[in-house]
Amino acid sequence: MKKIILLSAICFAMFSCKNEAKTSTEVKEEVKKEIAYASFGKEISDSDALSAERMVEHYKGLKAGDTINSKMKGKIIEVCSKKGCWMTIDAGTEEIMVKFKDYGFFMPLNAEGEVVIHGKAFVSETSVDELRHYAEDAGKSEEEVNKITEPKFEYRFEADGVLLQQ
Repeated sequence: MKKIILLSAICFAMFSCKNEAKTSTEVKEEVKKEIAYASFGKEISDSDALSAERMVEHYKGLKAGDTINSKMKGKIIEVCSKKGCWMTIDAGTEEIMVKFKDYGFFMPLNAEGEVVIHGKAFVSETSVDELRHYAEDAGKSEEEVNKITEPKFEYRFEADGVLLQQ
């Protein structure tokens, strides 16, 4: 009988001293913030888009006549105030002139903020007449338009699709 009591006491002591660490596992779901876009032209997504500043590095390797198919994110500087047929994108120290493929679509005249554009990047030299035309479209004064006297080497983009962040 003493052995049974002793064995019961030892078992009771072992089970009561057992320090069971209970761990709770919390499953955290990463919630990706959905960004609302207005879509113009070809349907595109915002994945894998280069920043405008990074795109400028690619532009520096181009010669006149070269093109690169690409997708880029940037901030609108200006949009054509007559019908939205072009816009300029801020690329840090540079700006990128964006036109729309075959004039197939236009941007809202009051468009501003972030955009994602898809299409062809290239470099070109813009004539004085064309630069003056853009200045007139942007609503510049006669004096500002007349100050344009030299052609400009520009980074250009022909977009076939645009996402405008809302």
